[in-house]
Amino acid sequence: MGLDANATTCLLYARTLGVSFARTAMLGRQRLVAPAGALRENLAAFGYSLGTDAIDGLLKRGGGYAEPFLEQLGATEICSLDASDWEHASEISDLNSPIGERFQNRFTAVLDGGTLEHVFNFPVAIANCMDMIQVGGHFLAITPTNNFMGHGFYQFSPELFFRVFSASNGFQVVRMIVFENRPRPEWFEVADPAAVNERVGVVNSRPTNLFVIAKKVAAVRALTTPPHQSGYVAAWESVRTNPASRVPAWDSLQRTRDPAAAGPNASHGTHTEPTFSSRLKRKLFRLAPARVQRMYVRFRNPQYRDYPYDPRFFRRIEIPPVATPQSRVLPESPD
Repeated sequence: MGLDANATTCLLYARTLGVSFARTAMLGRQRLVAPAGALRENLAAFGYSLGTDAIDGLLKRGGGYAEPFLEQLGATEICSLDASDWEHASEISDLNSPIGERFQNRFTAVLDGGTLEHVFNFPVAIANCMDMIQVGGHFLAITPTNNFMGHGFYQFSPELFFRVFSASNGFQVVRMIVFENRPRPEWFEVADPAAVNERVGVVNSRPTNLFVIAKKVAAVRALTTPPHQSGYVAAWESVRTNPASRVPAWDSLQRTRDPAAAGPNASHGTHTEPTFSSRLKRKLFRLAPARVQRMYVRFRNPQYRDYPYDPRFFRRIEIPPVATPQSRVLPESPD
């Protein structure tokens, strides 16, 4: 587990949105694994000016762990929690079990830099995180969402966090961002499926992370009622208010075969017998490398220039923001 170049960018960005790292809980003791050049570039992009000695200090002090970097973000208390003392965490605590009263409402920030996907009892673990945050504090996660099979127990869907960090649990999502695990990625803000009335997903070919920022806005005991996926909640409510609307689950496919029922913008779903030419095009498309597929889709559909990031659900954003805060000169490390 560690904070790489993209993860440090995420935390610097969170700081510009008002996240306080004053009292930070780390899930697992995170290492600082960003290369020196990338770390210097990231800090400079957010208005921090550090010399070579200061950068080396961030990377070397604390045995290569992330505490010195978090201190530069304003942390005065840092608590790392782990089920094992292997990496010398400050608190040995298994997140599979309830965390205990002494951590309730204690921290201004809880940081998951790549831990929760390794914790089997996720509902208990995420409830622990929510209970540890004081009102006005934030939960931050940099977590796998695509193409991480085998990395941990789970890779997470955006809707999971939208439903967990909801008003009923005393939270609101400040930002949900998806980015590919590569140098200088493109950043896309993710739409809430409940807001767009559609499932929000992406099928791509690179390891991809979610960056979640959620703020605690009320002192509510977390997850006393399990969340449900928004699409099903809407369907259940529709049936409750209009029993005649009850349809089998597979009807979403069946409806597209009826042009009248599908509507004027759904002609792509009408049932027609494919020609030899169309079958050949589909087969060649499936056999083509992912890069060629993206080029083809962009050529045929200019509105999908960010394919596979459907612009209905993913909005490209600039990180760091174009306007950076005033330059701050940090002290040189004594090391």
